Amino acid sequence: MPPPDEPVRVLLVDDHPVYRDGLAMLLDSVPAIDVIGTAEDGAAAVALAADLQPDVIVMDILMPILDGVEATRQITAQSPHIAVIALTMADGDATLFAAMRAGAIGYLLKGARQDQIIRAIVAAAHGEAIFGPTIARRVTEFFAAAPAAITSLAFPHLTPRENEVLRLIADGLNNNQIADRLQLSPKTVRNTVSNIFAKLHVVDRAEAILRAREGGLGR
Repeated sequence: MPPPDEPVRVLLVDDHPVYRDGLAMLLDSVPAIDVIGTAEDGAAAVALAADLQPDVIVMDILMPILDGVEATRQITAQSPHIAVIALTMADGDATLFAAMRAGAIGYLLKGARQDQIIRAIVAAAHGEAIFGPTIARRVTEFFAAAPAAITSLAFPHLTPRENEVLRLIADGLNNNQIADRLQLSPKTVRNTVSNIFAKLHVVDRAEAILRAREGGLGR
């Protein structure tokens, strides 16, 4: 959080120079905001964030070298006091929730009005979570959804069966208990669990449970 009466120090990250430079000019005209740097990809953003320690990062998602989700994950892990707002053309649920899980506290689409972007930056600098109107509605619907729907959104790269098995793993069930619950053969469950481990890039059940619970699953 910036000191009182001092502008919010902002780092802009976007691989489109025209959009990035135009936004920088706009924000520089706002007394409450000071653009201290720009980056054209996620890898550069991670390096600049560590060096400049901005209050807020406005982060594109679809970028070369390192995408905005992974850049957000690395930045918030290294500097949790930095607020990250996604500003992107990507409006799919998978991207939205991946950015939130990575640590973004705001998500706006590039069609957002200038005043909405400015308000989001200032609010994020003070710890508030900010979403565009359509995004906010989808976030509300997500948390009101049934557990199965939440599971599929949290891990969209898993099949429905794999999502179901992962939810039971997160609940603490072993393979035999999962087989009984889902009326599957133990071999089918073992194969499904192996596929889940491979897709989540985890090495064992404990790590899979941790990933699942980070995604909102399990007791």
